[in-house]
Amino acid sequence: MRVLVLGDIIGKPGRMSLRDELQALIKDNAVDFVIANGENAAGGIGIDPKTSDFLLGLGIDVLTTGNHVYKKRDIYNYIEDNERLLKPANFPPSTPGRGFGIYEVFERKIAVINLCGRVFIGELDCPFRVIDDVLKKIGKETRNIVVDFHAEVTSEKIAMGWYLDGRVSAVLGTHTHVQTADEKILPHGTAYITDIGMVGPQDSVIGVRKELIIERFKTQMPQKFIVAKDDIWLNGVIIEIDDKSGKAINIKRLNYQLSS
Repeated sequence: MRVLVLGDIIGKPGRMSLRDELQALIKDNAVDFVIANGENAAGGIGIDPKTSDFLLGLGIDVLTTGNHVYKKRDIYNYIEDNERLLKPANFPPSTPGRGFGIYEVFERKIAVINLCGRVFIGELDCPFRVIDDVLKKIGKETRNIVVDFHAEVTSEKIAMGWYLDGRVSAVLGTHTHVQTADEKILPHGTAYITDIGMVGPQDSVIGVRKELIIERFKTQMPQKFIVAKDDIWLNGVIIEIDDKSGKAINIKRLNYQLSS
């Protein structure tokens, strides 16, 4: 099983680039299943029903999210009803949506689990304890399990990778929008990378117009975040999974320019 996982999609530039490029990427790499983080896909922060439908219609099978999942109020009912849009599983149980799903891929099954870190992000349930509970629920349904761990600090992500080594097929970090070059297969067969990166403008500060963020750092005054437009790059990984054992065979990092 070949799984394409894309980093945080940033606003309209990220969406339009995927509209133009995604199908060719899937075909050229013989991809069976596509996961993308969509929590910043609507205006650069949050996701709404229209944006989710658009991205799923491009050929993305599952959208994961993170700490910005509920920025748009009209997503509340939508995420409750749509199994292909996930919230972090360690958000409070009363919040709308589901933290994992099991999906059919050509008569095979794959589970996708969404988690959020706690360091510098917020008061959430412990992701280490929550993942143990989720894996019990998945049980014997499938050994093919991909985890999007949406977290800020490298130490928390690396710790999760080691904690789940041999228990899931992949632990993939999102949230920082900066791709790391540490992709590997851990000793017991789990593919790992600290951060996938983003699908969005590199001529920016993590997707936002750079002059706005520089001004915010200089003055400590609030600035409206406006998505940058130029130099769009695609960051992601392709994971090859032995669908009998659930072990990762290979992880390939994607990092290339889509438009200038």
